[in-house]
Amino acid sequence: MQVKSRHHLRSDEVKEIETTLADALGVDLDGDSYELVEFTDSDVELVLVDGDPLVFYVDEEPFLTVRGANEHPPSKGVVTVDAGAISFVSDGADIMRPGITEADESIAAGDLVVIVEETHGKALAVGRALEPGSDLVGDSGKVVESVHHVGDELFEFSV
Repeated sequence: MQVKSRHHLRSDEVKEIETTLADALGVDLDGDSYELVEFTDSDVELVLVDGDPLVFYVDEEPFLTVRGANEHPPSKGVVTVDAGAISFVSDGADIMRPGITEADESIAAGDLVVIVEETHGKALAVGRALEPGSDLVGDSGKVVESVHHVGDELFEFSV
C-alpha cells in the first residue's frame, strides 16, 4: 500500500470517530494524535491513533481495524467463531452460520462487526452483518461478509 497523503485530523473529526466507536462498539478510544492516511493504490482510508493503525473508514464510516479491536476489545458488535472457523476467517472468507458460537443480539443487518475467536477473544476480522444478531447463529448460510482480516494489506501496513 503506497501512501498518497498523511495529515492530522481536526478535533471535530476526532470527536466523531471517538463517538461513533463508543456508540457502535462500546470502545473508549482516547488517543493524543490522530492522522488520516490515504493510499494511491487503494480506496481505504486509515487513521493512525498515536502512530498505530487502529481505525479505518468503511463506506465513510469509521471502524476499528483488527489491530484496533485487539488493542481496544469491543463490548458490542461482536460475533464469536469456533476454532474450526479460525483458518477460514483469517484467510478472508465470509463467515458462515455453523462457525458462529455467539453474536451480539443488538447487531442489525448491515452493521459492521468484529469477528473474534472463542478461546482467547482475539479479533480475526471485521465484517458486515447480512442478518440481525439474533439470526447469526444456526445451521447454514453466509451471514457476515468479510471486509478486513488478519494478514491482509491493511493488517500488514506499518508506518
